[in-house]
Amino acid sequence: MTLLLAADLAAVVLVACSALMLPALARPTLPFGVRVSADRAADPVIVAERRAFARLTVASAVGAAVVSVAALAVLRHPAVIGATVTVLVVAGALLYHRAHRAVRAAKLAGGWPAEHRQAVTVDTTFRTDPVRVPWPWALPALAVPLLGAGIGAAVYGGLPATLPRFLGFGVDPARRVPTTLTSAFEPVITQAAVTLGAWAIAFVLLRARPDLDAARPRGSARRYRAYLRGVVALLLSTAACLGLGLLISALQLWGVVPATTPWRVAAYLPLAALLGASLLWERKVGQAGHRLPALPGEDDEDSGVVQRDDDRHWHLAGTVYANRRDPAFLLHGRLGTSWTVNLGHPVAWLLLAALAAVTLLAAFGVVDLPRKEGLF
Repeated sequence: MTLLLAADLAAVVLVACSALMLPALARPTLPFGVRVSADRAADPVIVAERRAFARLTVASAVGAAVVSVAALAVLRHPAVIGATVTVLVVAGALLYHRAHRAVRAAKLAGGWPAEHRQAVTVDTTFRTDPVRVPWPWALPALAVPLLGAGIGAAVYGGLPATLPRFLGFGVDPARRVPTTLTSAFEPVITQAAVTLGAWAIAFVLLRARPDLDAARPRGSARRYRAYLRGVVALLLSTAACLGLGLLISALQLWGVVPATTPWRVAAYLPLAALLGASLLWERKVGQAGHRLPALPGEDDEDSGVVQRDDDRHWHLAGTVYANRRDPAFLLHGRLGTSWTVNLGHPVAWLLLAALAAVTLLAAFGVVDLPRKEGLF
């Protein structure tokens, strides 16, 4: 019971802190996903909405903690924690959307877009001299699957006729499966899939359209380069940490270490370290790198224009983008460190149509989708 209460309160604190960080990490010119000029970033309406969002977020977290603790005392079931996290996430999204609407209404009512000349900036060096993969960060992501494959090959001949059921991060000793190449090397296969997925995402992000500021084109381009290198390094570190957790689970699967609680907890420690490092990195660089220190002269840079107002193409508090005239397929989102697909792009239509077709075929039993235990 004590462990459940601790996990519940930790989950509440984590979700609440993540929600409170979103407005703080966003660029000053994108409060709650609304495009404003730099001289409007400290407008009283925006300041008031930031404070209201913080107060309501803390209040919802306190309320959720009180209710969930009472529910745990009665039900004593881990599902209460999942329900609490879900409610908090939904509440945070609604509060963020409320602040978004208030800021956007003040912007339109005050005629803020007409106060400055608007423009966009393009830096062709992102094509001619693209950001390179930080190879020192890539080596651990490559080494961990190879280490897992080596250990698996060494112990495969001595494995018993059946193995515990592999659950991703952990095993279930009560459920046994026949020992085959697939069941024995499932952790290694998952490691390879995670690593290849991270490389694919990194390749796409490095070639996505950069998010630059027309008011300070040179400074924002330099910062975005540093930011993009950090994002890719963090992505490859994520693959390495996931792979390390899977390796610890593989050792339990192969009987090299016992499937006890300490070893199960150890599988999650790399992810906990990664989460802490990610939060510190986010706090240091900010959205699109706007928190990075300026070089001499960059603070005085002023092109005489502001970034073009494109709020009409962003929906759901700046999380969904749809613009048929924009040739970009992937672009930086307005919510933290995120990228989003342009739903107005024909390729996005094809992907959505394919996804809908597969979903319908699976719903009517025409095709059978593979079933897999969750990674965590």
